[in-house]
Amino acid sequence: MAKEINWDKLDNTALLFPVIANESMTNVYRISAVMRDDVERILLQEAVEMVLPKFSVFRMSLKAGLFWYYFEENRKPVPPVRQEYSYPGAYINKSQNNNYMFRVTYYGRRINLEVFHALTDGFGGVIFLKEIVYQYLRLRYPKELSAEENRISSDIFLDTEDSYIKNYKKPGKERKKYKSGKAFTMRGEKLPGDAVGLVHVKLPISDIKQVTKKYDTTINSFLVGVYVYAIYRAYRGRGKDDEPIVCCVPVNLRPFYDSHTMKNFFAMVNAEFMPEEREYSFEEVLTIVKNCLNEQIKKENLDDIIAYNVSNEENFIMRLVPLAIKNFAIRRVYESSSHNTTTTLTNIGSIQLREPYRPYVENFSCMLSMSAGQNMKIGVCSYNDSLNLTFTSILRDTSVQKLFCQTLTGEEIRVAVETNGVFEE
Repeated sequence: MAKEINWDKLDNTALLFPVIANESMTNVYRISAVMRDDVERILLQEAVEMVLPKFSVFRMSLKAGLFWYYFEENRKPVPPVRQEYSYPGAYINKSQNNNYMFRVTYYGRRINLEVFHALTDGFGGVIFLKEIVYQYLRLRYPKELSAEENRISSDIFLDTEDSYIKNYKKPGKERKKYKSGKAFTMRGEKLPGDAVGLVHVKLPISDIKQVTKKYDTTINSFLVGVYVYAIYRAYRGRGKDDEPIVCCVPVNLRPFYDSHTMKNFFAMVNAEFMPEEREYSFEEVLTIVKNCLNEQIKKENLDDIIAYNVSNEENFIMRLVPLAIKNFAIRRVYESSSHNTTTTLTNIGSIQLREPYRPYVENFSCMLSMSAGQNMKIGVCSYNDSLNLTFTSILRDTSVQKLFCQTLTGEEIRVAVETNGVFEE
């Protein structure tokens, strides 16, 4: 059972999101599950109402204190499940959502969970969505799943520790600093209004494993390499030669620190590629990206990132500064650094379902909302034998997506592509 709490601190990463969130930079991500049959709204609503009491992390509302934002337990009714009514990652207006910071929608056979990032990262979002799906399926198919109990999975940890603080090691005198210059920005005609263009790319895991073995790299590094190469090819000669392509890659820290927290626990590393006058092959770009990521995804470097981030929060003077002044300072720092990244690729990993439920769920996907300086992003997850990538973009031009897929097919990886049709409107 989840422990009962009346209030809680935001984790170290979550402190940023309430400060910078607005209608155009929502900090909301979406994880979707595609069912075998059409979704029944009333049963989905009942499933959410049955599961939510077990998850204290999602049962929170955001409050502004004198010095910091904090969470307070939300005892209001569960927000109503609605048919999908906005583009993915739209702003969650808490006052119109019973003060909750997540929403559940559906469309046809698809169930969507959208989460404000202050609550938790993709790890926590996947666990919550899986339990909603399990409960929904028990209600939807009571005869077939009659042996299953209406409870959360026995292997689920409901830990709400701040793993950043727990694993913080005070930096020495030679405190590491993180500075970077302006990165290349993907520009062009934007889609109208609040439209978000989606391109879903599905490929067999067996195909990509064969290719990553050839290049002696991980699936994640390979995908980042393909993405950076596609951006390089699409914008070659159209951008500034002195601005690197920088792809931000969130790293789940739980395996490195034996953590099971439901709160945020990830670090950002960057794959950087600086194009020069000569032309680069895909293999050359991939090697640069792979080496860049390998150098950063090491325990010692992750220790340094945690130390750097937490030391700013733990600074005694900073802790005494009123929230309004902190917000102003944090916004200024964020605005000045927001153009240091070209794009983001996040991989929330392999999503596993228990055997009785697997035949009822066809697929999963993950999508990211836009942020300052980043007009396109990729969310990745895998389920069964498929790797699923979703481009979210506010640019009408789809050259990057096409070159990405062409690079995959050039490596003899079978690709299936689907869009939401926004680019043609």
